[in-house]
Parts: sequence; structure tokens; C-alpha cells
Amino acid sequence: MEKLTHLKSAVASLSQISENEKNGFINLVSRYLSGEAQHIEWSKIQTPTDEVVVPYDTLVPIPDDPAETKKLLDKLVVLKLNGGLGTTMGCTGPKSVIEVRNGLTFLDLIVIQIEHLNSKYGCSVPLVLMNSFNTHDDTLKIVEKYSNSNIEIHTFNQSQYPRLVVEDFTPLPCKGQPGKDGWYPPGHGDVFPSLMNSGKLDAFLSQGKEYVFIANSDNLGAIVDLKILNHLIKNKNEYCMEVTPKTLADVKGGTLISYEGKVQLLEIAQVPDEHVNEFKSIEKFKIFNTNNLWVNLKAIKRLVEADALKMEIIPNPKEVDGVKVLQLETAAGAAIRFFDRAIGVNVPRSRFLPVKATSDLLLVQSDLYTLIDGFVIRNKDRTNPVNPSIELGPEFKKVGNFLSRFKSIPSVIDLDSLKVTGDVWFGTGVVLKGKVSIAAKPGVKLEIPDGAVIENKEINGPEDI
Repeated sequence: MEKLTHLKSAVASLSQISENEKNGFINLVSRYLSGEAQHIEWSKIQTPTDEVVVPYDTLVPIPDDPAETKKLLDKLVVLKLNGGLGTTMGCTGPKSVIEVRNGLTFLDLIVIQIEHLNSKYGCSVPLVLMNSFNTHDDTLKIVEKYSNSNIEIHTFNQSQYPRLVVEDFTPLPCKGQPGKDGWYPPGHGDVFPSLMNSGKLDAFLSQGKEYVFIANSDNLGAIVDLKILNHLIKNKNEYCMEVTPKTLADVKGGTLISYEGKVQLLEIAQVPDEHVNEFKSIEKFKIFNTNNLWVNLKAIKRLVEADALKMEIIPNPKEVDGVKVLQLETAAGAAIRFFDRAIGVNVPRSRFLPVKATSDLLLVQSDLYTLIDGFVIRNKDRTNPVNPSIELGPEFKKVGNFLSRFKSIPSVIDLDSLKVTGDVWFGTGVVLKGKVSIAAKPGVKLEIPDGAVIENKEINGPEDI
């Protein structure tokens, strides 16, 4: 373990991070080096029963009583994971400030939703943003614009850990890499110790808060659900993961299993090679994790203090200026097996509406959805329960380019699939139906005229429209 001894003294010299962060990091690395990875015996995996993964429609409806509803909401804190940058979509700041619809950003929509709850029921549900050192400064500036709203906004930073040089296990910042590139945020599993270390956890407990609803800031479907909250309080469930039925688009998502009498998350990385195809099948593993999580605050405190949250470590290899580095991360969903009476709830697909790429943005900005009180609601006129599949070429990858290529977002209510390749530009009022493929020839600009209706067509040039 001389690697670790060497690392401890190197980490001790890092002035940029707190003692808590140093200890957390050393703890994570020593777990990684000891190879304590939990080995899953495939034959012991069981499909969870309805007691463990509760069907959403069996949850008891909430009585229409504003006083009772207020009581429930007064026990709740909403926490959005806000550490990600919009880099994959060509943006430089926090992803949550990308405009989603009607000029409103993810963060605007989240604030409007909670404001709506607070004013309707006279409660004060606080919004907490977990930032990373990448998003912290920008988020603080952005949050100022909500200072007059009826909502308390808290922010705290997740841990900042040094990237490890693979060759000699030295922290990258010790090798003359003092900038941001030397560091990384260790995944959202870090939400539990960071919430505690920030002092926010104790503050919320002292206000009588009992549960935190944690979700990705880019999941537009992750809105407060009173039926779930009520169920957890009544049944004393310390942890609840929202899962939803898998479609072919979700085959890599983690799933819930029963294992040795406990419910736990099974991720593709834990699956032995010979079982990967089985894991991806929709027959055996029918549900996947939405990363909408409901967790009891007292339970978080108990488990963090006991250092009991030893989630599976996800090694994430990267390269910085030609140097191979390793970042060790954990995921919040994997914590499910440490909590008492943990359950899943099998929720409707509408609670999972992430915007990971401009193809998702296209759907959310289209006539497939409307916006009411900050909630993005699916249009009832679409009879097909599955959303259209959209594939846009690299010309559309960045938000700026995507927006400039559409004079207005086409109608997709009756669309099954769209594939666009090459230098394609859309006019206003375009209607797409059925299966549509549009491919501009190399070096040719292809313009779809205003008001064009394209149904079940392959378009390779203006003559095909």
C-alpha cells in the first residue's frame, strides 16, 4: 500500500481543498485500491416484487385538502444536481441555463414550478442546487435574478477531488497542473456527504424537513409528486428510486434487482461480459433508473456519520494534455442498498424527460409539448405513447447551430422517426409525419421551404420535397 502512503502525503499538501474533501478522497482511493468491488453472482439476481418496486397506480391518491397537502410539502426539500456543464451541447456555462422553451431555461422552469406550489399551498419548499466547482460561480450570478421570488434558494458545492495520474498515482495538481483541469467532481453519489458537510442537512432537519427529492436539473419530468412523498412517509421508506419501463433507447440504464434480500441498483458496468446482452434485453430487466430519488434526511445523516455509504466505485479514465488520468466516481442511485425499507416506484414515462442532446431539445420545443405553470406537459393529440426517434447530424449538435437551422420547430405530432444529415435548413411551419429522412448531398445546402408537409419520405434534394 505504499501507493497510498505516497498519495496521502501528496494530498495533505493540497491547499485548495478542505480536510473533509481530503479525507473523502483518500477514503475513495483506498477502497478502490483494496479492490473491494462487490461481486454480483448472476444466479442470485431476482426480479423485484411489487412490494419492492411499487406500481405507480397502486399509490394512494392524496385527499384534496390544502391543509394536508401543506403538511406534506412542509416536510420536503427539492435538490437539483447542477454540477454539469453544457459542453456536449456546445455551451460553456452550467447546462441548467440552456433555454428550453418560450425563452425559459431549465432553472427558470424549476423555480416557476416550486413558486407555484409555494403560493398555491402557502408552504415554503426550498430549492437546493448542488453545484460543482465548474458551475458554482455562474450559478450564483444566475440565482440572483430570483431574489424576489417566494422561494428560498440554497446552493452548495459538491466535493472537488484531484485527478490521479495513472502512471504513478500522484494527484495531477501536484504536477504543475494548478488549473481546473487538475480536478474533478466525483459524481452525484457525493451528494450525501456534501449535503452534510455544507451544514445544509442539519439546517433542514432543524426546520422539520424530512425528505429530499433529488433529480438531475436537465430532467424536465422530475416534478414534485405528492403521492410518492405521502407513500414514503406512511411506510417509513428511507429511500425511493423512481424507475420507468425500458424502451430500446434505454438499454444501458441501470436497473433495480432483488439481491440477497435487499433491493439494489445493477449497472451495466457490474455485469459480467457474458450477461451483457441479457442485461440489455427488455424481457428480463424491464425497468431502469430515472435518477429521480427520494431520500430521508435523518437516514442520510446517520449513514454519512457512520461512513456506511460505500457505493460501487466507477473508474472514469480521461486524458489531460496527453497525460492519462483517472477519476473515481460514485452514483447516488447505488446508495439504495444501504437504506432501510428502500423501494422503487415504477412511474409513468412522463417523469423522465431528460434533455441530453439537441435531438431532445427539438422534441421539447415542438408541438409535442405545452408549458403550464413551468410544467412541460405532453400533447394529448399524440396517440402513440412513444416519442418520435430523432437523429440529427453533427451540424445540429451545438445549441447555437441547432437554433439557427430551424426558422421554427417543425410539427412532430404525427412523426415516427426523423433522420437529418448534411447541410439542411428548415423554414417555418414545416410539418413532419411518419418516417422522414432528409440527407443533403455533400457540399450542397438543402432548404426545406416554409409550410412544407413531409410524410414518409426520403429527401435528398429540393426535387424530392
